[in-house]
Amino acid sequence: MPVAYPCQRLRRRPPLPEAVVLASAALLLFLAVAGVLPPSAAVALAAAAGTVLAGVRLSRLAATATGGPPTPPAPGRPPVATAGASAADPRHGRWRRRAALRRRVVGLLDAAVATAGLTAAVPPIVAPPHRSAVVAAGVALTGVLFGGALFLLPGRSRLDRPVRLRRVVEVVSFGVSLVFATWVLLPPGELPPAVRELTVAGAGLLAGLAGTGIADRRRRPGAALCWTGAAAVLFGLGLLLVLPVAGASERATLLAVPPLLGGALATATGAARLAGGDPPRPAGPVWPTVTAPAAIATVAAAWHLLVVGEFDVTGMLLGLAVIPPMVVRELLSAADNRRYADRLGAQEAHFRALVSGGHDLVLLLDEALRVRWQSPAAARLFGLTDADVRDRPLPELLHPQDAPRAAGLLTGVLGGVEPTLLSARLRDGQGNWRETESTVSDQRGVVEVGALVLHVRDVGDRRRLERTVHRLAATDQLTGLANRVELLRALGSRRHPHNPSGALLVVDLHGLGEVNDAHGRAAGDLVLVEVARRLRGTVGPDEIVARLTGDEFAVVTTAGPVLAFGLGDRLVAALGEPYPLPDAGPVRLAASVGLAEITDAGPEDVLRQADLARRRAVQLGRNRVEWYDGYLEEQLVRRLDLERELPGAVARGELDLVYQPVLGLTDRCPVGTEALLRWRSPVLGTVLPAELLPVAGDLDLLGELGRWVLTRACRQLADWSQGSPQLWMAVNVSPRELAGTDFVERAATLLAEYGVPGERLVIEVSEPLVTEDVGMVAARLAGLRSLGVRIALDDFRPEHASLAQLRRLPIDLLKVGPDLVGAVDDPQRPLLDVVVSLADRLGVAVVAEQLESTGQVDRAHRAGCRYGQGFVLARPATAERVEAYFEEFPSASR
Repeated sequence: MPVAYPCQRLRRRPPLPEAVVLASAALLLFLAVAGVLPPSAAVALAAAAGTVLAGVRLSRLAATATGGPPTPPAPGRPPVATAGASAADPRHGRWRRRAALRRRVVGLLDAAVATAGLTAAVPPIVAPPHRSAVVAAGVALTGVLFGGALFLLPGRSRLDRPVRLRRVVEVVSFGVSLVFATWVLLPPGELPPAVRELTVAGAGLLAGLAGTGIADRRRRPGAALCWTGAAAVLFGLGLLLVLPVAGASERATLLAVPPLLGGALATATGAARLAGGDPPRPAGPVWPTVTAPAAIATVAAAWHLLVVGEFDVTGMLLGLAVIPPMVVRELLSAADNRRYADRLGAQEAHFRALVSGGHDLVLLLDEALRVRWQSPAAARLFGLTDADVRDRPLPELLHPQDAPRAAGLLTGVLGGVEPTLLSARLRDGQGNWRETESTVSDQRGVVEVGALVLHVRDVGDRRRLERTVHRLAATDQLTGLANRVELLRALGSRRHPHNPSGALLVVDLHGLGEVNDAHGRAAGDLVLVEVARRLRGTVGPDEIVARLTGDEFAVVTTAGPVLAFGLGDRLVAALGEPYPLPDAGPVRLAASVGLAEITDAGPEDVLRQADLARRRAVQLGRNRVEWYDGYLEEQLVRRLDLERELPGAVARGELDLVYQPVLGLTDRCPVGTEALLRWRSPVLGTVLPAELLPVAGDLDLLGELGRWVLTRACRQLADWSQGSPQLWMAVNVSPRELAGTDFVERAATLLAEYGVPGERLVIEVSEPLVTEDVGMVAARLAGLRSLGVRIALDDFRPEHASLAQLRRLPIDLLKVGPDLVGAVDDPQRPLLDVVVSLADRLGVAVVAEQLESTGQVDRAHRAGCRYGQGFVLARPATAERVEAYFEEFPSASR
């Protein structure tokens, strides 16, 4: 299972044991100084307390150390070791070996601390003649254990040979200076020579240990604590050994308590860091490796001269021995500096080669935004020299329109804002403006840089390519106008949620297909180019002209509704002018314009609304401008519904006929009926012919509907012929139906199939529609007349052309509308009299239709109209209701 590193557990514990031990040691020292407690007992108790605490912690570290690979810790959690790591992993064995080495080191340190504690505790319980020997043996054994542990400390091989040599020289220099200081500071003649020599040797050994710890305090802080702790413990034991021999008082041995306690606790702390991997500390103050030994030797020599006055031979030799390590250290430092300078020069040359050959210009800016340095690539990329750029504010090098924005962005970066991409135009060495993009990096915290770093690259070619691609993607290649994508983008940019403005005009050209068919597509392309020229010449400079499809264009204007409608009229007039063609005469085109206001709706919705208005303009006769409104959309939606539902209505049985009786105005008796078409749609309801027939014509369904109506009317007429009055039935037929070569034959077949006499069938044709092809209509009507079928001319108008039709067409009935009948005092009455008189001369009966009042009935009767039809006489009804109506007139006849 995962186990936390021991150092982490120790760190999380409060420092209560250390505080208790230190307080106890201070109390023991106070009691010993006050004479309450013997000094040897105080030393023994204090040393025992410190070494026991350190030994317990070291024992726990040795027992809990594991060999599993460490897992990176989560934020706020200590690193853990996974005990179940795969043994096949090569790293697993390496981690286990390191863990085993750490356990051995911690074990030796534990033994050394325990031995030191026992050595400090022995003097009070050993006879005075044997104390020095026992303490010397303890010091020797402690030194051996510490030496074995320190020799096994990990991390020595991380340094290269020159660094290790320099470390050795530093330690030797510090040790020799400390040996010299010890020798000259000891009082001459008062110590036995053996004690003096042992003290000096111990000082050298302790100096080596302490120097090694000081040298490794940053790279290996755990190991440094172990070295320093060992030196402190051995120094304390050395005091216990030397002071009694030198004849010092018993209280002087209390000086051994602080190094013993501090050394033991430092050793335990260093071992805990070793168990946790011994992470390095951040860089800090540099240890004065040269000045410290020199200062120690100088102070010691000055004190000796002041107190003693002269040096003995040994002192002089030791003093001279201080100089060679310092000289060697200086020589090594010089060699290191030379190697560092060479390496720095190589790195700088490498950096310059990279920067000079790169595609970016590197600029360093100070906090005033002045250029402190530019890369050598400036001359190659932008033609800029140092004189052009150095010590100048960067905004002065940028385009005046871009400088304020660039200065604001860089000032924000100086204030701590996250840097973003800087786009600006930079003046090159020739005075041209170059489009650039710069990445900004705040490197003021880097000592070697200390500036804002700009990587400037020329993006002019890329921007020009982007603009070209955008122009190609947003432009119609033939006319040079914007395309549909660009139009929608322009509509979106002009849409404001709270203040929409402007209008969209959709222009539809009529006749371009005929130009292509008659003169070829090349001529059609010339016409389109001319159309584009006229559109651009008619609109304003701030208005956008686009080509939507082959013959559809659009204009986006900022003008209001009235001015936009006027612009539409000007567009219609401009596009209606003749278009000259080479090798051919001029051609004319018609135009229809749909107009919609730009609202807060989406661009697609605005375009759809303008297109609906355009379709309405086409339906109303072209060469006109139509506004979009909600009712228009309702009509067009209704039209789309009709176009969707009408196909298949005959097969689904949704068509029906109603019949409106025709009465004689003299006796008010029915003489016939008119069959009227009704579409009973389950989706749209009842649809009348006025709405149905235009849609059927556009869908090319008039023939199908006409066949059904004629068949149904003949069948109903046959049903009424059995025991019913001899009435005739009128059926409306369009000129398109008459144009069919089989219409007369089909009518003859139906009359024969249902046994209906021809004179009982009346075919009605609309007089305004007859004018389109009078010859064809006259031929078809003559064919029907030969079958006995009677012909009625509907919607007759009192015009010269209409009067001329009376002689050309074989008709039997003439139907006039209420606009000709009028009211009793209507001035049109003489005209109606003329029409009736002319009909009488031609042998044609006149039928007054759409009579809505009794006054109109009387007026038609007095004018000489033989028959009447309208709501005031009889309303259209189903066949059953009409039969019931006929039963009221048993004597009705033709």
